[in-house]
Amino acid sequence: MSMNDSLRKARQYEAGPVRSPVFEPRPRLHFTAPVGWLNDPNGFSWYRGQYHLFYQYYPYGTHWGPVHWGHAVSSDLLQWTYLPAALAPGEEYDRDGCFSGSALEMKDGTHLLMFTGYVYDESDPKHRGIQTQNIALGDGREYEKYSGNPVILNADIPDGGDPYDFRDPKVWREQDGTLYAVIASGREDLGARILVFQSRDGLKWSFSHVLTENRLRFGKMWECPDYFKLDGREVLLVNAMDMEENGPEFHSGNNGLYMIGRWDPERKTFLEQCIHTLDHGMDFYAGQTLAAPDGRRILIGWMQNPGTAAEHQSDRSYFGQMSIPRELRIINGKLIQQPVREIEQYRRDPVEYRNVLIQSESIQLDGISGRVLDMELSVRSADPCSEYERFELRFAQNSDRYAQFTFFPKTMTACISRLHCSSGHDSLPQRQTELFGWNGTLNLRMILDTDSAEIFINDGETVFSMTLQTASEANEITFISDGNLVLDVTTYKLDSTLH
Repeated sequence: MSMNDSLRKARQYEAGPVRSPVFEPRPRLHFTAPVGWLNDPNGFSWYRGQYHLFYQYYPYGTHWGPVHWGHAVSSDLLQWTYLPAALAPGEEYDRDGCFSGSALEMKDGTHLLMFTGYVYDESDPKHRGIQTQNIALGDGREYEKYSGNPVILNADIPDGGDPYDFRDPKVWREQDGTLYAVIASGREDLGARILVFQSRDGLKWSFSHVLTENRLRFGKMWECPDYFKLDGREVLLVNAMDMEENGPEFHSGNNGLYMIGRWDPERKTFLEQCIHTLDHGMDFYAGQTLAAPDGRRILIGWMQNPGTAAEHQSDRSYFGQMSIPRELRIINGKLIQQPVREIEQYRRDPVEYRNVLIQSESIQLDGISGRVLDMELSVRSADPCSEYERFELRFAQNSDRYAQFTFFPKTMTACISRLHCSSGHDSLPQRQTELFGWNGTLNLRMILDTDSAEIFINDGETVFSMTLQTASEANEITFISDGNLVLDVTTYKLDSTLH
């Protein structure tokens, strides 16, 4: 297969002495790039007996640049093996970036990558770029861009869509063999639309229909869409940019959203039955799913936020990480997220406490500490006739720094904060939301991994994700109550080295 000069250069660079993850701290179970910048997951797929993860990637610095596609494979979604970069900019249609996209195995066994090509438009006063959709074909190791690219042009955007906001194809196959792709599209009077294109061979594409429209409800632009069937329903994921706060459910900034509904063939529209925030934390974006061979729908996301990533000044050879992959279900009309069950094979050295009474105090428990652990927690009132006012969990803690999770049962409000552990330029130090429901017991699971925390509340109905900036030695965990409560807690060390 042919290889352009920029791809050859990237592969030489990532294989060189600059790549030295063994000499710097890395997450144990969260994926990081071998070197350089990482953002959106791409091409998340099962192919030839392995999970494949591609990702937005700039190998030459810990800042965003002309993005490539990095590549890794895994047998269990947690231990990843780096492969050489798969795509690099350099063609006429993608010379300024190979933007996000997806992957699919074709009937002949070829691995198809569908991505957005990006080219700066020097005539545009806003310094934006033209975006088109393109194909690369390969065998799981080497990929060649299709000679007929772009396969979807700006001229194919219907009804006055914006050529500067037309990106991130997510492709799938229906039972009749037809391929479809949802693509994010901007339009000034609607804010964003999700368009559907179709193809029989993956190479020739035509516009099919508009799946849904934002109608200026949630942010100015939607990107990185995903559309799939789950538990007899249909789910649409989008990532809304520049949202305004709207009650306790929707936060200002850039946020992932999910919609549950169904496609109405008569009205040719997606009937949206509910819409919710996908992850209420500061750091989860551009989530993408795959259908695992055992039937599970699995989600992975970038553990960062476009609005805050530029604030980070990395002193390492890499920047950015992926979330722990999550299993998805629909239960009682809500999208439930849980860490993939494969993580349980990495649990070691359980420490368990039951019926710990906390009476308006702050306590630490012997054996419960660390920066890489899996914690399961249950909290309930000590007196059924008198509710406690507040429960607080502090972690990544030392004498003066900590991150925290707080729950207020009377308002059913949960909050995470890194106000006391940020580096001083954090524009998004805390988030809070109302819980969907509460039966008197708060169930919480936290995956803590070096410099991140993912908190799953009430069996995954609500999720918070956040990155951490306290020193790695800050490993204390403290339980605090305002009122009398009873606590059950089990922790496990996570015994794994990612690479």
